[in-house]
Amino acid sequence: MELRIRTRREGAWTVLEVAGELDLHTSTELGDQLTGLIAAGDTRLAVDLADTSFMDSSSLGVLVANLKRVREQGGDVAITGASGSPLKVLTLTGMDRVFTMAEEPTDLPNGGPSS
Repeated sequence: MELRIRTRREGAWTVLEVAGELDLHTSTELGDQLTGLIAAGDTRLAVDLADTSFMDSSSLGVLVANLKRVREQGGDVAITGASGSPLKVLTLTGMDRVFTMAEEPTDLPNGGPSS
């Protein structure tokens, strides 16, 4: 399945709407998008997984690496809309307690990063 990533603003957050499957072959596209946004100065990133049907550990690695990078700059990476496979990966690894998690991007705080 093809991966589609659309970027938009939601309050203080830059939201990446990810649709499709995140696996070894497509996780680099997500990583490139996140890296580009961070390089451009975006430090409040929300990865919306509402339309993501599958996520593997390579994609989780991309998310964690970018979370570390953005937190070093005082920002945050939030995960929204996770269910099914993506939520299972996040829960089994305990990363649901590391990332800011929300149902919808509109549920994210507009203040500083929350842990």
